[in-house]
Amino acid sequence: MSLRLAQLHTWIARHHAIAADTCRFEPVAGDASLRGYCRVHLPDGTTRMLMDAPPELEDSHAFVAIGRSWRAAGLPVPAIHAIDLDQGFLELDDLGDDSLHHHFDDADSARHGTAQAIDLLLRLQRLASPAELPPYSAAFMEEEMERFPEWGLGRWLGLEAPACWADTQRHLLAHIATLPEVAVHRDFDAMNLMIVDGELALIDFQGALAGPLGYDLISLLRGRYQRWSRSEMDRWIDDFHRRSQADFGTRLADATAFRAAIEAIGAQRQLKILGQFCRLYLRDGKPRYLDWLPHFYAQLDAGLEALPELADFHAWLREIYHPAMQARLALHHAEQAQEPSKGASA
Repeated sequence: MSLRLAQLHTWIARHHAIAADTCRFEPVAGDASLRGYCRVHLPDGTTRMLMDAPPELEDSHAFVAIGRSWRAAGLPVPAIHAIDLDQGFLELDDLGDDSLHHHFDDADSARHGTAQAIDLLLRLQRLASPAELPPYSAAFMEEEMERFPEWGLGRWLGLEAPACWADTQRHLLAHIATLPEVAVHRDFDAMNLMIVDGELALIDFQGALAGPLGYDLISLLRGRYQRWSRSEMDRWIDDFHRRSQADFGTRLADATAFRAAIEAIGAQRQLKILGQFCRLYLRDGKPRYLDWLPHFYAQLDAGLEALPELADFHAWLREIYHPAMQARLALHHAEQAQEPSKGASA
């Protein structure tokens, strides 16, 4: 047992006034952050989820503040049972292992799950106050997009950004600026929506900000587990536009402009991801994220079809970036395949 795990074991045993050897730990897969998770089985049969977030690496204050606020507002987030921010330990409700993405195995189940998730998203936007969250500023969105030329192009592919890059960023941010401000989860992905007694619950909300309406919608619709046709995307977005009018009325653009703004958010997010996943590999040693690059490129390619004013950038992605990314991934996979034999010969 590592020193860190032993400290967590001691902490939870003291909190429940039990002997450390009477509770059993079960590792749980983590996420892209530096947090770790494990399930603890207590002597009375109760299970809880433990978060291990070393304070020098992860600041958990936002998780605690948002979790308490959203739970008090009536949103389905895990209760926090114990907190030690000095050590970086949290004890949470155990919401199980059944996340929504496990139910995206065919189009019909994906449609049902997506509809259920959008119902929850509308609740989130109505109940969570954006005033309690830091702003998702245009400067921050621009910084996120810059991960694409820095990490996704320069460091990963040895490419420079196209001449139209600055104009592309300006166009995307101008579209996004037309949308009302709401509380934004920022990772509203099917993996972060847990199914508990047939209802959805939210996890991984520590990055929430006050940002543009529709950011979480496009995170879901152009996420990891489903690619919708143009006609289906339009139906999802138009229905969300109609349902949001009760809360935002004339603050919403017409349906056509709203669709373009939502796809602009999607493009901003896909560009961030294409850079960030390369950073997770190059800086943090997490190669599995590279396998998602073709999927998120395809999501970006589809979304840009709704933004004809970005035709030059779209063409550059298709003609320059996509072939280079495919070739570099093929080389990476070939190098990975050779590594065991190198070790054997050594």
